Amino acid sequence: MVLLDNMKIEILPYGDTLKEMAGSLHLADKEKRIEELQMEMEAPNFWDNPDRSNMLMKEFKDLKGVKENYEGLLQQYEDILTLIEMGEEETDPAYADEVRSELDDFKEKFDALRISTLLTGEYDSCNAILKLNAGAGGTEACDWTSMLYRMYSRWAERKGFTIEELDFLEGDEAGIKSVTFQVNGLNAYGYLKSEKGVHRLVRISPFNAQGKRQTSFSSVDVMPDIEEDLDIDIPEEDMRIDVFRSSGAGGQKVNKTSSAIRITHLPTGIVVQCQNERSQYQNKDKAMQMLKAKLFILKKEANAEKLSDIRGEVLDNAFGSQIRSYVLQPYTMIKDTRTAAENANAGAVLDGDIDHFINEYLKWMNRPKDSE
Repeated sequence: MVLLDNMKIEILPYGDTLKEMAGSLHLADKEKRIEELQMEMEAPNFWDNPDRSNMLMKEFKDLKGVKENYEGLLQQYEDILTLIEMGEEETDPAYADEVRSELDDFKEKFDALRISTLLTGEYDSCNAILKLNAGAGGTEACDWTSMLYRMYSRWAERKGFTIEELDFLEGDEAGIKSVTFQVNGLNAYGYLKSEKGVHRLVRISPFNAQGKRQTSFSSVDVMPDIEEDLDIDIPEEDMRIDVFRSSGAGGQKVNKTSSAIRITHLPTGIVVQCQNERSQYQNKDKAMQMLKAKLFILKKEANAEKLSDIRGEVLDNAFGSQIRSYVLQPYTMIKDTRTAAENANAGAVLDGDIDHFINEYLKWMNRPKDSE
């Protein structure tokens, strides 16, 4: 069958690339580490330190997941070749359709795994903490911020990641003024670091009685959630700690006791805030963890060029600063100003389909320097 012959030609090059990918994924090192963790987990005193045990369990699960994804992809490649060979005498077009469906599924999984090999940054494997702030545009900007929060929540759901809301401040009339949330999953930061910057929306405002087109902005800050206990001493005189009443308006409908914590680091102006936990002490611990992570990165990446790779360039939350534009009127087009990646299906993107923009950003960041 000619269709099957064409599909065989199409899939054969993937075999060599899969072999090369084993090196890019450092599978041999991962397998060795999996064996070490298995031995440690079998020790009778493994659970004596629950915090460390949970951290090792997470590492084991993540490493095993990468290994199983690769092995599953390799097996699917071999299965497709077998299907093609078995169908050499087949005349039913439905058989070719079945193989094509399997091939398309393989290519989608292959592309996702190949992109993951670009996640080589020191913090890429970490969970991600995102903070969304409404910018220029008033109520419209608050509504836009809520749309972005939904977009990232849907994206996380597609990935099998979980969302943990840390802080929430609703808009005066509608939407969200600011929200801080944590995305938990392997390589969450590696993927979402592409999102830091100012996002611009152009649409017919539902809050404008005259139905005029309006532009609004929302900023996205992305930081890795560095789980290990960071050895950073912060003098008390360098911090201002404010205790206030939780808003209770977030997705979790948090309690309205005076348990929310805001910490301002006076020398740098960094502000972190948490109100998700059920006690003031838990909120303070989480806020201190976030502050230490930011200060750790500032200290480790001393020069501005390295710092911008991690925290992102600080831009005004208004005109001329956007990293991505979402145009819904008079036409639909979403375009990234850094990579020129675009998608006319605005509805799908706002429903969480942002992998194309993430992937193009990772390719752009990993491009050879001489290609600039």
